[in-house]
Amino acid sequence: MIERKYKLKRTKIVATIGPASLTKKKIRKMILAGMNICRINFSHCNHNDAKKIILTINELNIELNSHVAILGDLQGPKLRIGEVTQKTTLKKNDLITIQEGQNPSNKESLFINYVNIIKDIKVGDKILLDDGKIILKAQNSDNAKIHCVVVQGGELKENKGVNLPNTKISIPTITKKDYTDVLFCIKNNIEWLALSFVRSAKDIINLKKIISDHNGNLKVIAKIEKPEAIKNLKSIILNSDALMVARGDLGVEVPTQKVPVLQKKIVRASRKKAKPVIIATQVMDSMINNLSPTRAETNDAANAVFDGADALMLSGETSVGKYPIRVIRIISKIILDVEASDERKHFNKFLPYKSNKRYVSDSICYQASEIANQVEAKAILAFTASGYNAQKISSNRPNAHICVFTHNRKLLNTLSLLWGVLGFYYNKFDSTDNTIQETQNILINENIIKSGDFVVNIASMPIKEKGMTNMLKLEKIK
Repeated sequence: MIERKYKLKRTKIVATIGPASLTKKKIRKMILAGMNICRINFSHCNHNDAKKIILTINELNIELNSHVAILGDLQGPKLRIGEVTQKTTLKKNDLITIQEGQNPSNKESLFINYVNIIKDIKVGDKILLDDGKIILKAQNSDNAKIHCVVVQGGELKENKGVNLPNTKISIPTITKKDYTDVLFCIKNNIEWLALSFVRSAKDIINLKKIISDHNGNLKVIAKIEKPEAIKNLKSIILNSDALMVARGDLGVEVPTQKVPVLQKKIVRASRKKAKPVIIATQVMDSMINNLSPTRAETNDAANAVFDGADALMLSGETSVGKYPIRVIRIISKIILDVEASDERKHFNKFLPYKSNKRYVSDSICYQASEIANQVEAKAILAFTASGYNAQKISSNRPNAHICVFTHNRKLLNTLSLLWGVLGFYYNKFDSTDNTIQETQNILINENIIKSGDFVVNIASMPIKEKGMTNMLKLEKIK
């Protein structure tokens, strides 16, 4: 069984599976240490390995009675230079040209795998290489080349990424490779799909249409890593199922000092619309090679929890790092310590909108959180067929555990991303009183509640119809 203290943490952990963590034995230990969502990074993972990971997670969910979700992360239109002819260092004020193609780059010419690069880059645009280590500025262009000056020099390395923060690129957000990976994810019935380099809500709508056209049942995460996405944040949140603050590329494309403020803004905006949000990139980066995180990393992870993020994501730390299990255990402990702190228990409240057709349901979810905090309830019991009320309660960040019961097994995995949500399978729903009593007994057996504890129950009446939530009941366990 998953160690109880790790199971009861509110903030979830997304961990990437890779060469360092590909075995069933290691994945089992990662789940026991607190992993809630398993990430498959299609930038590096082929379909054979992805299939093994999916089968392993499905097996372990049965063996451990866990509900670990699977998140497929699409590569997106990543621009890169290819080979470099020889070791080359670019110096400030050097002149260099950019061309489309796969030829090896050198001190005079860069070749980038992007067909419309000559048309899209305008005079004055910045071109960033290798996560912003090298900065070029476009001075002029002709039909074949863009002539640039080096603003910030550095060593030119092969296969490094190219970022165009000022350029409106015409390349599709969903590439041919992404399309193939989407079909793979639909076929293998995973829960979450992350779309890279989202620029507008249209990108999310297009991906959802592909999923719908192929009868898929996947939730879509918008990765916020482009300046255009910040400008279109409101519509992106409305059209996506969750967000990811992808601080790697975001920190390259916008000034680094703006990332902490943007992180808080995105978390708050997502929570306001009851959409889960993941904080990603370099959370425990030093633990790729070291036994312990730096003090700065510990503070960074803690601050993400203080901000109210639904989940923290580990990338290289668990995919290629030396200590994939240890890093999950350490971040679980950081989360638990922060969540036990009085400093965490003060989140801005977002009142339900009267104009919303779900106003009654939203109001009950809001009041359930308020009452639970007021009486110091140990748990909020909710019944759901769609997960909607779980999202609404979770977004309020109550101090009580959010215990969600559903007859939909896949939904249990999907809900694993939501802050504070503990999922339980239940399929009887014969009468409201019996259902509440039976589910309370389940929580007593799980040592989540005990005699003398307050519990807030919410449900739809009649409960058999599984309609909108319209009932709230406060009880003291006898």
